Amino acid sequence: MNKARIAVLVSGGGTNLQALIDAQASGLLHSGEIVLVVSNKEGAYALERAARAGIETLVLTRKACGGQEAFEQALAAELTKRQIDLIILAGFMSILSEGFTSRFENRIINVHPALIPSFCGKGFYGLKVHEAALAYGVKVTGATVHFVNEVPDGGRIILQKAVDILPGDTPETLQRRVMEQAEWILLPQAAEQVSAEICKEKENNT
Repeated sequence: MNKARIAVLVSGGGTNLQALIDAQASGLLHSGEIVLVVSNKEGAYALERAARAGIETLVLTRKACGGQEAFEQALAAELTKRQIDLIILAGFMSILSEGFTSRFENRIINVHPALIPSFCGKGFYGLKVHEAALAYGVKVTGATVHFVNEVPDGGRIILQKAVDILPGDTPETLQRRVMEQAEWILLPQAAEQVSAEICKEKENNT
């Protein structure tokens, strides 16, 4: 079977990337293959994780490219050159423009550490999401994997999983539990689901 070719975009430590690498190694992710990891930050630990797994890495920064538009053009060129079918944002801290997302419609997925439409959109990332959930007093939070479009966290939802908020939770303890109980489970599942759909589409088009 021709597997879907996956690129993972990262900015930091790469725990979600690790979940994808582990899923590939265990066979959970079998309709797609991670062939490239791109970081928009020099020295991101995620690059080390990728290198250890034998995956090609690439660093592209907005500064080196001379701005967001040039960065996106360079990124699109690298993805196209490698015939990437699916782009996964795994802790990627850069909002992609409509010009970029429309080029890869229904081909970019992201994991967000809340149950969309709660605590999402511009400015909601990292610990800020969990701080907001705790401040609001919700009893349940979770994670969402969704397609990426021009609206931050606005694309069609693929999978969601709820996580209970416990008495005494801090943003840090909640962040960790949402990762362990939701993000690291959902992202590989969604990657497999979308990869399988892409493979089917390719077969039908040949």
